[in-house]
Amino acid sequence: MPAGTIYNHETVTLDGEEYADCEFRDCRMVFSGGAPPAFDSCRFDGCEWKFEDGAANTLAYLKVVWSVGGKAPVQALIKEITGGGGR
Repeated sequence: MPAGTIYNHETVTLDGEEYADCEFRDCRMVFSGGAPPAFDSCRFDGCEWKFEDGAANTLAYLKVVWSVGGKAPVQALIKEITGGGGR
């Protein structure tokens, strides 16, 4: 994607994309489970983050793991994602 692009009230497909110095205003950010996107110095204002297809399936799986007593591994994953994993 072109650097410095401003996205305004758009649906933005994230899989495998790279964004640099972009601004996203009130956008619908959609990740479907492909390659993770890359963001460099981007700004987000009022965006909605959506998970579809494979990404939605992964979240549904984590809910199942949690509901059958697998809270510890899900919590460990959340700590890793948020940087609270003690590394």
